[in-house]
Amino acid sequence: MIILASIFHMLFSGSVNAAELSVGQKAPLFTLKNQAGKVFSLDSRKGHWTVLYFYPKSETPGCTKQACTFRDSIGKIRELDADVFGVSVNSVEDQLKFKEHHKLNFELLADEDGKVTSLYGAKMPVMNIAKRWTFLIDPDLNIRFIDHDVDPVKDAGKMAEKLKEFQKKP
Repeated sequence: MIILASIFHMLFSGSVNAAELSVGQKAPLFTLKNQAGKVFSLDSRKGHWTVLYFYPKSETPGCTKQACTFRDSIGKIRELDADVFGVSVNSVEDQLKFKEHHKLNFELLADEDGKVTSLYGAKMPVMNIAKRWTFLIDPDLNIRFIDHDVDPVKDAGKMAEKLKEFQKKP
């Protein structure tokens, strides 16, 4: 029983990562295709704030709630010179269907082989799905905040508050 509990903890708590990223580090650069098949490069976000959130699978209840909450809060986030990018190991086609079905107003990125998800330490061991983690990346492409304990319904509001907090002038 103790062994099963330990395995469960390792799989779902985020304690097993290839390389744990931390606040203050440069965000790992990557390119992925978005839901329309166009190439997105994190480097193109230099000069702007970026909310990069990883989620397990399109059209599942928690992932849908999280995406729709970002959709409904996008105005607040964009007012703070930020944009949102959702990443999962879904295909480009699945990302497009998810975006259209829920009328999402931000880009979804398809990490079909899971390499970027692994690069950010957000890939679940053994399974080819992402953990629900959110990264806030500043205009210099530094990681300013990492949430490893994401509440899908509160993620967008939390990121808007963190943006306000980090953008306060001294």
